[in-house]
Amino acid sequence: MSEPIRRALISVSDKTGIVEFGRFLADQGAQVLSTGGTAKLLAEAGVPVTEVSEHTGFPEIMDGRVKTLQPSIHGGLLAVRDNAEHMQAMEDHNIAPIDLLCVNLYPFEETVAADASYDDCVENIDIGGPAMIRAAAKNHGDVTVVVEPEDYQRVMDEMSAHSGATTLETRKFLAQRAYARTAAYDAAISTWFADQTDQMWPKRLAFAGELKQTMRYGENPHQAAAFYVNGDNRPGVANAEQLQGKELSYNNLNDTDAAFELVAEFEGTACAIIKHANPCGVAVGENLVDAYKQAYACDQESAFGGIVALNRPLDGATAEEIIKIFTEVVIAPSIDEDALAILSGKKNVRVLTTGTMPDPAIGGRTVKMLAGGLLVQGRDNDLYADLKVVTKKAPTATELADLKFAYTVAKHVKSNAIVYVKDGMTVGIGAGQMSRVNSCRIAAFRAEQAAKASGAEKSWAIGSVVASDAFFPFSDGLLEAVEAGATAVIQPGGSIRDEEVIEAANNAGVSMVFTGMRHFRH
Repeated sequence: MSEPIRRALISVSDKTGIVEFGRFLADQGAQVLSTGGTAKLLAEAGVPVTEVSEHTGFPEIMDGRVKTLQPSIHGGLLAVRDNAEHMQAMEDHNIAPIDLLCVNLYPFEETVAADASYDDCVENIDIGGPAMIRAAAKNHGDVTVVVEPEDYQRVMDEMSAHSGATTLETRKFLAQRAYARTAAYDAAISTWFADQTDQMWPKRLAFAGELKQTMRYGENPHQAAAFYVNGDNRPGVANAEQLQGKELSYNNLNDTDAAFELVAEFEGTACAIIKHANPCGVAVGENLVDAYKQAYACDQESAFGGIVALNRPLDGATAEEIIKIFTEVVIAPSIDEDALAILSGKKNVRVLTTGTMPDPAIGGRTVKMLAGGLLVQGRDNDLYADLKVVTKKAPTATELADLKFAYTVAKHVKSNAIVYVKDGMTVGIGAGQMSRVNSCRIAAFRAEQAAKASGAEKSWAIGSVVASDAFFPFSDGLLEAVEAGATAVIQPGGSIRDEEVIEAANNAGVSMVFTGMRHFRH
């Protein structure tokens, strides 16, 4: 147990709860030191407060840039109380101990998120705050450091229970919180500077996240899991508002992100149904209910327990269709009152709104953890380099529209990806196979099953178009698609056997388009 807190320095940007905390400290007999706006707020609330400049005997200068960078401040924070040499130095230089530091930092992240000017962003880089936080955290044996308003109550409870002191256990806990905060702050600043100087791959790339949710388990029950957010304001599951339903699981979050990013690709009214991060069905329609029905028709079996993502406000008619089967999550930019009332009858369905849609063209980075390192890449935010008809036969206007749709979906299907599309809806999807030929076969099988489930006599692959996320290394995959009934093909091209595949397409009488851009997704 430390000695009672007799002197506290408070300097906060986020004023939440600070008056109550400052008043508590003063009532406990602590001298409260403060700066600028915080000191003014405390004084106006009747909290006895001493300006830091009065305490140090040195005025704030340079528009407040220099106010706490003083030996009398850092000496008071860093002095080890049971070190005789430290205590003698404090006496020799008239330095008073500071037992508690309460600081949160200039709102740099919020300033960047608001698209502020370069100069405003730089001005919101805190210097004195991180320096004091790190000093106090290092000396946690004697000093209590508080950087989050949510921790005020814990400190007040401890001081009340321990005659004005805090426990070492709590000071260690708060020290970790302090260093994590400054690390995240520096990560945000270094990332911003890398962007400002067009450094896609700086020598050191820092990542930080803030805990949003702990989970019962991860992908499987024996795996611990939590969800961290990184401050990116991209519309999606991380920033969505949950209107109803159980807490989102690890798999829910992963699948919902995949679903929403896919449906955001389309300018027209669209619906995507996702299971295990792969599309079961995707469609565009004249209205949302038609888009949902067509997406569902692609694979009614797999859609059970899936994720439904929509790129238009959810209406009552569509909600009525959605609740006909069990659905884990529904995500849309907004939901009208009729739809929400309908969904409220299914209380376990997780309902999320995002306010708007993400822009698929906006870049960024994706990260994957490996043993001993991180794989970092730019977001797959483009679709094709160039559309080039490589066969004697050109696709019709209708086929070309379906080819573009199919290729967009294939971009979001696990490789090797094969997608059959007809009239703006997927009719068969083959995903995640080691062989592209097998993906073709699976997708054709799914098209047959979808047709049967809808009462059709022939496979929906007949008269469809087909997309492949990567080139056909041999003609066998293309011929499987042609045999299934596809009349037009879209693929990146780039194989050493392109000519062989083109010849096979010509001999089969189908058209084929090269995009010049591959979309592997692992």
